[in-house]
Amino acid sequence: MILQNKLGITDQVELARAEERISKQKARELFDSGAIDQVEVGTFAGLAFIHARLFEDVYDFAGKLRDVNIAKGDFRFAPLMYLEASLQHIDTMPQSNFDEIVEKYVEMNVAHPFREGNGRATRIWLNLILKQEIGRVVDWNRIGKDNYLSAMQRSVVNDLEIKHLLKQALTDRIHDRALFMKGIDASYHYEGYNSFKIEEV
Repeated sequence: MILQNKLGITDQVELARAEERISKQKARELFDSGAIDQVEVGTFAGLAFIHARLFEDVYDFAGKLRDVNIAKGDFRFAPLMYLEASLQHIDTMPQSNFDEIVEKYVEMNVAHPFREGNGRATRIWLNLILKQEIGRVVDWNRIGKDNYLSAMQRSVVNDLEIKHLLKQALTDRIHDRALFMKGIDASYHYEGYNSFKIEEV
């Protein structure tokens, strides 16, 4: 099923390419404009701000709660009837150390509040929490796609694997523009978006 989009695109491959190109431009702009420093850290409102910025030129639902139930493979994300309560709970979760931050990240992944683009927005959101609370960020280039996806899949039952992967990839280069940009490319690669490099769009 092709997602309804502002571009009027009806071909899935064409839509994926357009979405990647436009949202990577918006990710670069988010950093370069300083708007990323205005994000409310660790809240759904902050995540919705990031999501809206990335996808506002592609989808009407950018930054808005999904209105459908969604699943990936055998896994069903938070049911619609519990989604708002789940997000309110996540907002109140502590985030004062690495373990707490990753636990909050895992819960937000299970909530999956948006129709599309959850992972890409939430990885930016995670790094903003890490940056504020412990002065570190994840260098996504140091985590392979398959390792990341399998650890995230299992994180619902056991978060030790994802904690280990993320901890190994922490860096103190929290203001490094090049690291942020390469991280966006790596983050998109996890979801199968490989047509453009962020610095070339």
